[in-house]
Amino acid sequence: MHVDPYIVLGSAVVGFLVGLTGAGGGALMTPMLILLFGIKPSTAISSDLVAAVFMRPIGAGVHIAKKTVNFRLVGWMVLGSVPMAFLGSWLLQQMGHAKTSQTTIEKALGAALLIGAAAMVLRFVLDRRSGQKRAGVVHGVEVRPVPTVLIGMLGGIVVGMTSVGSGSLMIVLLLFLYPMLGANQLVGTDLTQAVPLTIAAALGALAFGHVEFSVTTSIIIGSVPAVFVGSYLSSHAPDRYIRPAITFVIFASGLKYIGLGTTALGWTLCATLLLVAVVYLAYVRPWRAGVDTMDDTTAEALGEPTGQPASVAAGSADLE
Repeated sequence: MHVDPYIVLGSAVVGFLVGLTGAGGGALMTPMLILLFGIKPSTAISSDLVAAVFMRPIGAGVHIAKKTVNFRLVGWMVLGSVPMAFLGSWLLQQMGHAKTSQTTIEKALGAALLIGAAAMVLRFVLDRRSGQKRAGVVHGVEVRPVPTVLIGMLGGIVVGMTSVGSGSLMIVLLLFLYPMLGANQLVGTDLTQAVPLTIAAALGALAFGHVEFSVTTSIIIGSVPAVFVGSYLSSHAPDRYIRPAITFVIFASGLKYIGLGTTALGWTLCATLLLVAVVYLAYVRPWRAGVDTMDDTTAEALGEPTGQPASVAAGSADLE
């Protein structure tokens, strides 16, 4: 069995992002296998699904240990997602695995993810201006069964018909359905609900797809340790760091689903990161750190108490 070190490396990057954000697995892993390594689409999808059976439980386990998982939420989502995943597979079979149908679904999903990413940015700005913080406790949230089941159903049918996309879509919907929960708590909940859904999809791939076990092994070797690291960071990191990462991965997934080419996608993401860096620097203005009193906006952005002298803030930063 041949293990490809480049697939291992690429899988490590994707696994880290999955652990950090709960999204982007199928949207990033499958195109990487097809476009960069020349693997047939059916083989890439099936091999990735089987590898995800090993990858997702690792991330879920980290969040369960950190107690950032609401099992009632997981139960209601699984109730909707697993049956609909089988229904989606059946519908795809009835359509004869028509490439045009899959393309239409993926483009619609891409448009929805781009709208969701834009809405997340808007909500982030509004929350910052209003001072609202996501301070809810995942175990104390009042679960809304009907919309939660509907989210699971939508994610399940998407993964059944396209084999990708459920994580990104579910994260967006959960963030808006339970707005007071921190992103790390929703990442843990989404990773956990994805375990039975992934197992169901993988069983279908083993039964009806073509799994290349050398590819699957390479993905597992790279992604499993990386998803552990990403999950550890997402379970500990403050919300203000995880939410931008989720938004970026969802934005990248949306661009890929609407059909943006690999080169264009790479340049677009680079330009986006550059623009974000410029806006951040203009907002934080680190070159003003030497003034007598640090303004509240800068202090908040740096995570320091507001209204304190800049020298005190700098000293505390040095101690850290």
